This record gives sequence, C-alpha cells and structure tokens, in this order.
Amino acid sequence: MKRLIAIALFLITPNLIFSQESLKIVWLEKYEWKILSNQENSETHLIELIPGKDNAENWTLLGQMMSIKRAINVPMDKAKDLMFEQTKESAPKAELTIIEKKEGVEYPWILFKIESPKYKTTKQAESQLWYIRQGKTSLFVNFIAVKEKNLKDDFVEEWSKVFKESEIVELSENEEGENKN
Repeated sequence: MKRLIAIALFLITPNLIFSQESLKIVWLEKYEWKILSNQENSETHLIELIPGKDNAENWTLLGQMMSIKRAINVPMDKAKDLMFEQTKESAPKAELTIIEKKEGVEYPWILFKIESPKYKTTKQAESQLWYIRQGKTSLFVNFIAVKEKNLKDDFVEEWSKVFKESEIVELSENEEGENKN
C-alpha cells in the first residue's frame, strides 16, 4: 500500500439534494501523475492523467476519469457496449474481454479490457483497462491505457486492484466548497 498515493482526484457531479457525489481513485504513486486535461460542462467532467515524466505526444500511460452527470440506472453491459462501439469506430480490430462485473449492489460496476492492434488515424496499438461504476447521480467511466496490442496479466492485476478499491464519496455542500480549492 505504500506505493499508493493519497492524492484523491474527485469527479464532482451535481446531486439532486444539496450534496455532491465523487468517485475517489487512489492512483499509483510511482508514476508521479500530472493532469493532462481537466474539462467540465453541464453533462460531463473529464480528467486525463499521465506520468510526470511523460508529455501529451509521448505518453507511456494515460489515465482517464469521466463523470457522466445525471446518468442513472445505466446497465453495466450497456455502458460497456457503448465504450466498445466507440472504440471500434477508430480501431475496427479491437477486442473486448470482460474481467469482472458486480450487479445487484448499491454501486454496480464492471471491469473489462479493450485491446487494439492499431487505430485508423495513428496506426499505433493501444489497449485499455476500463472500470465503469454507477453512482446515485452519475456514471463514472475510467480507464488506464498503454500503447501496446495486449495488456499484460500483471498490469491487469495491478490496475484492477486500484480500480476496485475506489469508492463513491458523497460530499455535503460545505465539503464540496472546501474541495474545489
């Protein structure tokens, strides 16, 4: 656990009753993450992370956290299928593998990988480990990507643990103001 950093990046989305909901993911400290982009509008909040030594053009890992606001009761298979269909548009030979899924719980989730030998535009291989979790007021869509045709088993194991240890956090109106600074 020492390799995990206590930096929690929160995706904050509006709640229907004076509170906010976030997904807290504790990213692996060894990469010294930096924010590549942080974009928000009325429908989504998207944060992209790369290791501190990387840049936008030459990244080794790309972490993405997206909150889709007011997306509730989304079946996990439907969310997975939407992400896969979107990937297939850019990478027709992409393959999907479901790793684990929990439904019938307070916050359902699915963990899967999409492996792509190449993308149409870049001709570069890229594979992602995806983690989608349903909150009470938002759908949280996250992945970690590498520029490889396939994900190695140890990579999947390490990042599956990171994602599965994430938690939905409900913030009161006062806490939300404190966390924005």
